[in-house]
Amino acid sequence: MLTEVSAGPYTIRGISVGGVYTSLQVPELGVVLDAGVPIRSFAGTDRIFLSHGHSDHASALGSLLGIRCLIGKDSPPRVFLPAEIEAPLRETLAVQGRLLRAPLDVETVPMLPGDTAHLGHGLWVRAFRTHHPVPSLGYQFFRRVSKLKPEHQHLPPEEIARGRKAGADLFHEVERLELAYATDTLSRVLETSPEVLDSRVLILECTFLDGKRTVGDAQERSHIHFEEIRARAERFQNESLVLMHFSQAYSPAEVHAVLRAQVPEPLRDKLRIFAPESGRWFG
Repeated sequence: MLTEVSAGPYTIRGISVGGVYTSLQVPELGVVLDAGVPIRSFAGTDRIFLSHGHSDHASALGSLLGIRCLIGKDSPPRVFLPAEIEAPLRETLAVQGRLLRAPLDVETVPMLPGDTAHLGHGLWVRAFRTHHPVPSLGYQFFRRVSKLKPEHQHLPPEEIARGRKAGADLFHEVERLELAYATDTLSRVLETSPEVLDSRVLILECTFLDGKRTVGDAQERSHIHFEEIRARAERFQNESLVLMHFSQAYSPAEVHAVLRAQVPEPLRDKLRIFAPESGRWFG
């Protein structure tokens, strides 16, 4: 059973357990975020973003490509990924393709922190550095929109229309930050990429929650503890904060209980918990 939450105008669906598997889909943006498990309904998505090469985030890419063949998707998907892992990923897919006796074709888009790519229809993505022992990235999705310059906002509509027709410099382009994704990282990412705190929706890993593991334990493993999020509660300007990638040391019900009991007031209305309400983790 897939988990699904609504966050602002977006739907986040998929599954995530730290160290086991993570794969999310945001249908409204037409993207899959990581491929740690092959989810059939994700196979038709043409844009896949890999945060890093660890198996619980990337090992199911070959299986996902195989499912694409089964459902008749002939064109290769675009796979955005840290530039450092492009070559080993292609080597891995070549081996898997030989085992399957079928090519596993992808269009790789290697990215470095700060690189941007146009995804079409006014949607862009920018890569930012996350902090993990292996090359890793987060992704900020945004739209570039034209906005009337402040000094012209007093003008009546007809004058703005005449100016636009005459080619007057009335507008400037601004970025509307829509959704950011940061997983498998130290909390330091909130300092090195503070723009994620202004994104309309932030999907953020939160592997450890309480005294079962200390903040020091989380930092040693290059993950985030909920105490680190609580300490920064006032800084999150997001409309929705989606926490995910919880340790399997907690049951889904424990995740909900601990977070609901500890969430500070500034985060109470915006918190979305990406875990089943009850039962066991998938698989």
